Amino acid sequence: MDPTDPILQLARPSILRNPYSAYARLRENTPVFRHELLDSWVFTRHADCLAVLTDSARFASDWRRAGEDIPAPLLSVQTLDPPEHTAVRRLLLDGFRAQDRRALHERMDFEARDLLAVLARRPSFDFVGELAEPLALRFITAFLGVPVPDLAWFVPMSRTIVDGMDAGLWPQKHEPAVAARAELAAYAGGWLADPPKDGLLAYVAEHAADSGVDPAVLRNSLRAVLHAGYESASRLLGNAAAALLTTPGALAAFRGAPVATAVDELIRYDAPVQADARVCVADTDLGGVTVRAGEAVTLFLGAANHDPLRFAHPTELRLDRAPNPHLGFGRGAHACLGASLAIRLAGSLFTALAGDHPEARAVAEPAHRRNLTLRGLDRFEVTLRGRAAATTAGEEEST
Repeated sequence: MDPTDPILQLARPSILRNPYSAYARLRENTPVFRHELLDSWVFTRHADCLAVLTDSARFASDWRRAGEDIPAPLLSVQTLDPPEHTAVRRLLLDGFRAQDRRALHERMDFEARDLLAVLARRPSFDFVGELAEPLALRFITAFLGVPVPDLAWFVPMSRTIVDGMDAGLWPQKHEPAVAARAELAAYAGGWLADPPKDGLLAYVAEHAADSGVDPAVLRNSLRAVLHAGYESASRLLGNAAAALLTTPGALAAFRGAPVATAVDELIRYDAPVQADARVCVADTDLGGVTVRAGEAVTLFLGAANHDPLRFAHPTELRLDRAPNPHLGFGRGAHACLGASLAIRLAGSLFTALAGDHPEARAVAEPAHRRNLTLRGLDRFEVTLRGRAAATTAGEEEST
């Protein structure tokens, strides 16, 4: 592979830590370009990405509309278009609305503070593996109403699925990801055979027969809710923690900003979802080029979220930024179902962190996973102790 390829360069460790300068160069020099390896048009500006996301008539998520053969485990609420998409999304949305979200939020407030209190006893800890991932998994399974799976089983499988999202660049990641999706869908299918009494699953199981949704699509969609909810939330928490704990004054500023506004800015600043793809189904003029039917388009949402034509001073973390029309949760028919829940979870955690542990700080640089579609941390060592307390504790341990 060409080491000078502008997309492959994004996976270099030095750029992976902060890809936004590289995005800016692309956006300024070649805001729309053809990428040979992906066999796709690539868009980097906010206006172009928004236009594609909100036009499902001409840009499809369901690649069968362009004649592609899609494996059955990949057919879900994430990959179908209306009218098939409409029925399963309506079922899930109705289930979302039927839940006692206040009780869930109160539970997550408690869980966040409890985890932080336990970890505060330690000199330092891995924010990703010991806080963001377990909290996100507790959150999404509590909402679904199902038991929390074993992290040692779930996390590697989830990461395999995420790795497969970059299979256009690294084809060897495709088959393991398809197998992992099928395994997770089978696991989710077991819920429908013996549904819980409460939560989203209980509602879906009760109303599935009257929904008109294919059972296989429903199983895949429940898998997608579990996986996307976990990955979006855990990566959001990790990325946001890195921003708050490596930007001088940011954690203190969080305390003074409206919580939802601050979380929105953390999402814009370093969103988990950095890229998305569609296939054109009708010739369309966009961004100064003509995209033909059957051609793929790749949307660099991370670049769009830092577009100076849409955001003033986009490289700055401004926790009071409003309005904030970022594309971190998508737009249009495929906008994230659980965006409000993820924002609330992040608000719970960082309100507790900023209020109860204002001296929290990074112990080491955050290490990122080698993913380009979903951006997230592999490890981030932090401490909740101030420097003076950490020094005192170290002296006590040495004596």
